[in-house]
Amino acid sequence: MSNSYGDYNQKIDYVFKVVLIGDSAVGKTQLLARFARNEFSVDSKATIGVEFQTKTLIIDHKTVKAQIWDTAGQERYRAVTSAYYRGAVGAMLVYDMTKRQSFDHMARWLEELRGHADKNIVIMLIGNKCDLGSLRAVPTEDAQEFAQRENIFFMETSALESTNVETAFFTILTEIYRIISKKNLTASDHEVNSSGGSGLLKGTKIVVPTQEDSGTRKGGRCCFAS
Repeated sequence: MSNSYGDYNQKIDYVFKVVLIGDSAVGKTQLLARFARNEFSVDSKATIGVEFQTKTLIIDHKTVKAQIWDTAGQERYRAVTSAYYRGAVGAMLVYDMTKRQSFDHMARWLEELRGHADKNIVIMLIGNKCDLGSLRAVPTEDAQEFAQRENIFFMETSALESTNVETAFFTILTEIYRIISKKNLTASDHEVNSSGGSGLLKGTKIVVPTQEDSGTRKGGRCCFAS
């Protein structure tokens, strides 16, 4: 499977909406900036409401447009951002590995996510700021245990040093693609069989965020990175 950047003039085969959620100041905006523009700002301000950026990439010779939504972590925006879970096929739960409280809140964020998003959404737990190893307050083992218990992916990242950032996004987007394309093939196969098996399989463009049934399932495994 090939992971590389796509030509923005190409036909888009898939659009995947992914949301970043977690407490304020855990680095969600910096992760998005590093992935979308390969930038990092030391003067980053708290996100107000919801912002999003897009990035086009190639997965298995298909052009995928990733639409990444950066949701504010402050409590006063919770009611506003909950509506933006709709249509998301992927989510990254981000905590700051130097702040134990941000990790302890992951269960609450996960509960909110599952209450508003599609039940089959692909989820990844992100322990950000792994460059600050001397200040670690969340052992990797605690996060691994949480991810295994909740059946979600897990990876530690550093937006500052660009550690595992692209890997994390590519992992979740590739998993979404694998699930959606498999469902699409199964549906097309069913159509052919229903019509007596005549004709060739016809590819169908799927724009995931606008579908009622995103057709995804849980990650089903954990992805650990040191």
